[in-house]
Amino acid sequence: MKVKRALISVSDKTGLEEFAKGIHDLGVEIISTGGTAKAIAQAGVPVIEVSDYTGFPEMLDGRVKTLHPKIHAGLLALRDNPEHMKKLQEQGMGLIDMVVVNLYPFEKTVAKEGVKEEEAIENIDIGGPSMLRSAAKNFKSVAVICDPSRYPAILKELKATDGSLGDKTLGELAGEVFEKTSRYDGAISGYLAKALGSRLEGDLPQILNLKFAKIQDLRYGENPHQKAAFYRDESIDEPGVSNAVQLHGKELSFNNIIDLNAALEIVKEFDGPAATIIKHTNPCGTAAAKTLDKAYMGALDCDPISAFGSIVGFNRVVDVKTAKAILKEADFVECIIAPGYEREALEALKVKKNLRLLEVKGFGQKSENYDKDMKKVVGGLLIQDRDTAGIKQAELKVVTRRKPTKSEMASLLFGWVVAKHVKSNAIVLCRGTKTVGVGAGQMSRVDSVVIASRKAAKSAKGSTLASDAFFPKEDGIIAAKKAGVTAIIQPGGSIRDAEVIKTADRLGLAMIFTGIRHFKH
Repeated sequence: MKVKRALISVSDKTGLEEFAKGIHDLGVEIISTGGTAKAIAQAGVPVIEVSDYTGFPEMLDGRVKTLHPKIHAGLLALRDNPEHMKKLQEQGMGLIDMVVVNLYPFEKTVAKEGVKEEEAIENIDIGGPSMLRSAAKNFKSVAVICDPSRYPAILKELKATDGSLGDKTLGELAGEVFEKTSRYDGAISGYLAKALGSRLEGDLPQILNLKFAKIQDLRYGENPHQKAAFYRDESIDEPGVSNAVQLHGKELSFNNIIDLNAALEIVKEFDGPAATIIKHTNPCGTAAAKTLDKAYMGALDCDPISAFGSIVGFNRVVDVKTAKAILKEADFVECIIAPGYEREALEALKVKKNLRLLEVKGFGQKSENYDKDMKKVVGGLLIQDRDTAGIKQAELKVVTRRKPTKSEMASLLFGWVVAKHVKSNAIVLCRGTKTVGVGAGQMSRVDSVVIASRKAAKSAKGSTLASDAFFPKEDGIIAAKKAGVTAIIQPGGSIRDAEVIKTADRLGLAMIFTGIRHFKH
């Protein structure tokens, strides 16, 4: 398909001058609108105003300028259809072989602080998407470019083929257009639902439009035979792995990203210095302390064997002391994610060539736009609120004769936060504000108690226990007492609560109910 006439109307003028000059040198006639026409003319390239081409002036403050039969007939006419070509000739209409359009910056506009409804509405592009869709529908005969980054490659192909583009290129460009307009419409729909209270409004709408932009292709997925890529929801501005900056190390893997997210979400929970060590999305150790290095050492002490090849998360800038502790104590760390790194600490950690270091900008920032928790099933998608439920000490219910001591209560509350981030069935043993044993993902709760106790070994004596869900039988309570646990926090709600409480009383344990469950599947 040889390009003889192009229509250019762009909001983003990146690369415009060079592209316009390039196609002009190839003999392409250029039609344009408003500011785009002015920019092309200032570059010394001949340009025809759309109003001169159509014989109809722009009107309604520019709302109507390219919505004209002469434009869309020139785009939609089938070149190999004699009737189409005859109609164009009868109406004195010409063909348009290329459309170069990028849309009004709606997403950027509505992302601005304090944007007014009128400004948002005026940035809903009408003519642009219409031209893009018309050209893309007729892609076998019309080239359509919606991304300025495409200009160099298109120019190169045009120059190499005497102003022509191949079928493969035309098809790819059309596909990009419909992807672009779909995302654009989704952004508008989302804004209207939130800002104007339309029928689409609500946490769980009838039709769900998901908009994710690819960040990078990954080497593979969970296993080497699985292809994978990482995408980001650009409307979400809460600090997370998707907008973290990698400062050093090898390319992130699929599993790295999942574990980094788990690490970050745990340390976000704590106000004071905290550290967590993650393996397969579960914490093999988490601790809070007065200093970051002590928090790290507390987390590592919980299960140093499982910590081999782990991901480490911090909620404070990594200082030199913490960096040295990591280098000295850890056998092998895959990744570290933190709000930042002291210069000397960063240089020290960079000694490890393959150690991936990620920095999370704006740590602690909260967003009204934070997304839901989504879990994919074959042919469907489950969506729920994120588990952000917290508890206050005044809301807890002591159900045993013995009340927890002050130190036990602090330990129970810490363990309860950690248990929220452990795969069910989850049991977390703590001493003070550090974990000493974690039992994760077992089919029976008593097995999780046994595993956590075995991990804790001697440290289980005098520990507290947090359970993400109720104890269905007294066997878990008996196993906890045998390990040396002194106090338990759990949601309650079992039909055997009375039996469980009676057993705790008989064994001298303190037990409190939260009324909140923290299953994590």
